[in-house]
Amino acid sequence: MLCLAVACGGNPPAPVEDRHSRSDSGSAGNGYTVQRGDTLYSIAFRYGLDYRRLAAANRIALPYTIYPGQRLQLREADPPLRSASTSSSRPVAAPGGPSAASAGSPAPAAAPASKPPVTRPSSRPVTTPGTTRPAAVAAPVGGPVKTWRWPTSGKVVRRYSSTVHKGIDISGNLGDAIEAVAAGQVVYAGTGIVGLGELIIIKHNDVYLSAYGHNNRLLVAEGTLVKAGQKIAEKGNSGTDKVQLHFEIRKEGKPIDPLRLLPRR
Repeated sequence: MLCLAVACGGNPPAPVEDRHSRSDSGSAGNGYTVQRGDTLYSIAFRYGLDYRRLAAANRIALPYTIYPGQRLQLREADPPLRSASTSSSRPVAAPGGPSAASAGSPAPAAAPASKPPVTRPSSRPVTTPGTTRPAAVAAPVGGPVKTWRWPTSGKVVRRYSSTVHKGIDISGNLGDAIEAVAAGQVVYAGTGIVGLGELIIIKHNDVYLSAYGHNNRLLVAEGTLVKAGQKIAEKGNSGTDKVQLHFEIRKEGKPIDPLRLLPRR
């Protein structure tokens, strides 16, 4: 899960990962109940899991459609191998089938364990007027990221820590440009992760994800394909008491120090 300092009154900021582990309304034990607005990627990100392995453990196939009320096991399993003929193609939704990868309607009843998986009902996930979210489609498998770039200007005011802070915080001014550090696809855009305000998660390939928190305004939606250096948001203070960007890079679901990959400046 994303970690960062969250202001609480006049008290010193507390690490967000501790706050999350104590008060996630959707989790109980080793399971999680899908909430409206969740995506498989955001859930995996929240719990530090590889989204492919989380999907495999719950027998969820591309495009990773999930539903409010659906119960997920928070564990990982080996994902199925991709065939060469399908690894770079986008999934095609069945006529009348669900097309949104973010949670939007109750999950259909589970099939008995002894029977093969049952096709989803033909009704599309229900969305509330004014909250419609674009369908997040699976991006073709990308190659390695050859060049990383900084997501914004400003000073690094807090560094990565493997125990208390899963990314870096970069100061700046309200409205400063937030840019994609590499090409990829937006797999989450919203406020569903406590303490991070307006958050964007980008999938760069099957290995790397990047996350951008505390934005003032999001300029891309789920499913958007972005280029390296493309403006995706404006810097803000949502979810915190100061204008800053909280930035993370995840490798196979696990946080790593972004400064190991970003160019020296």
